Amino acid sequence: MGSSRFAFFGILLLCTCSASPPNFVLLFADDLGFGDLGCYGHPSSLTPNLDRLAAEGLRFTDFYSTCPVCSPSRASLLTGRYQTRSGIYPDVLYPGSIGGLPLNETTIAEVLKPLGYATAAIGKWHLGLGHNGMFLPTKQGFDHFLGIPYSHDMGPCKNLTCFPPDVKCYGLCDINTVTVPLMQNEVIKQQPVNFLDLERSYSDFATNFITTSVEKKQPFFLYYPSHHTHYPQYAGIGAAGRSLRGPFGDSLLEFDNTVGHLMATLERTGVINNTLVFFTSDNGPELMRMSRGGNAGPLKCGKGTTYEGGMREPAIAYWPGIIKPGVTHEMASTLDILPTLARLAGAKLPPVMLDGVDMTDILVKQGKSKREAMMFYPVNPSEKYGLFAVRLGKYKAHFYTQGAFHSSTTPDKDCPETAVLKAHNPPLIFDLEADPCEHYALPVDTPDIQTVLEQIKSVKEQFESSMVFGESQVGKGTDPNLEPCCNPECSPKPSCCHC
Repeated sequence: MGSSRFAFFGILLLCTCSASPPNFVLLFADDLGFGDLGCYGHPSSLTPNLDRLAAEGLRFTDFYSTCPVCSPSRASLLTGRYQTRSGIYPDVLYPGSIGGLPLNETTIAEVLKPLGYATAAIGKWHLGLGHNGMFLPTKQGFDHFLGIPYSHDMGPCKNLTCFPPDVKCYGLCDINTVTVPLMQNEVIKQQPVNFLDLERSYSDFATNFITTSVEKKQPFFLYYPSHHTHYPQYAGIGAAGRSLRGPFGDSLLEFDNTVGHLMATLERTGVINNTLVFFTSDNGPELMRMSRGGNAGPLKCGKGTTYEGGMREPAIAYWPGIIKPGVTHEMASTLDILPTLARLAGAKLPPVMLDGVDMTDILVKQGKSKREAMMFYPVNPSEKYGLFAVRLGKYKAHFYTQGAFHSSTTPDKDCPETAVLKAHNPPLIFDLEADPCEHYALPVDTPDIQTVLEQIKSVKEQFESSMVFGESQVGKGTDPNLEPCCNPECSPKPSCCHC
């Protein structure tokens, strides 16, 4: 108890009095399942660097994203607000999307900028491009950006090389659109992107950003939303053929290698003891890809669903000398990252309705979570149906269930898109401590469960009464003229957009 109290007051002193505010590195995997990492029990994944962070840091067992697909999940991570507030729904944004993360939303980068933080984003943005790049990271608080503005499967990939020496990308990507570009800030550097060199470019860019920030004695926030392990998987020579899991495992290993390079840079520059590294994923595995689609471990279903496999994610927090090694079973969410980083940096919270809570007590004291409940919206949320599920304490109640094509091919009949929308009255209720797999619904005719259901219904009603749906940014539609092209005057489009 004494050492925990000392660490807690130490971090308060660090954040309020030190001339060196803490640095933050936020690692965000793509379509990575709860059971995909070695430290979460996968028998053949090769993830030594993430496993090291878990062994020497704090590993979460009950950590959630806010949506089982990409764009909404990323909006919530960066704003601390459910995607329904910011309008990043239904589903995801596309290359020609007219909308994007509204500029009046406040991102983590914008929270930290007034305190003098250098900010950079590398990798997958997927929160909109818009007219003249108006929704890119450089318009949302980031000083630097190197990456792809949306998902790397949102462009023709049939003739692109995903593995050396010349193994073509597996399966089908989007067609009748421009090839995927690599952008630096608001300029296209390469189109189509070279997948074999992409991760090295990201690693070099991140290393340079950290090194330059340290040389300037400037605190930094590095946001790395990786493309790994989203379909189609790819990897360069440093990881291709080196794992036991085939293409998925090689992709995951390449991501892990970059994590190792970043950790080595933090050590080399002498700031590792003043840097919080936080890792998690945007949503569950795309089970329709079978062995190329990830693993939800013991959890039910995966991407696209509001079952545990769709939204419960691996998560690790690492900060030598501040965070003690261990495992926490406290409930937490990507929503909680913004208020936590703001607290640690001594920054002001944005004057809006936040859905996240400060989880400093979990990190520093391995204490209790301030989060009492987790809300589960589907991919296509609406005021008509409201929340599909609510978790309160250890209990989760499903008011609606629905499968998803992302989770097809599994033997569980509740997972694929053939499992149509179904209302449950009374709700299906599960004890997630005794049954994290959501296999055995509890009987609802016992007094204790009746009491729990009334509490959950009350929480649900209170939350829904406070929810104001923002204008749907995805619903604004698409315009092919907004698709990024390195040679905007060329013809015929989109096939001429190469450089």
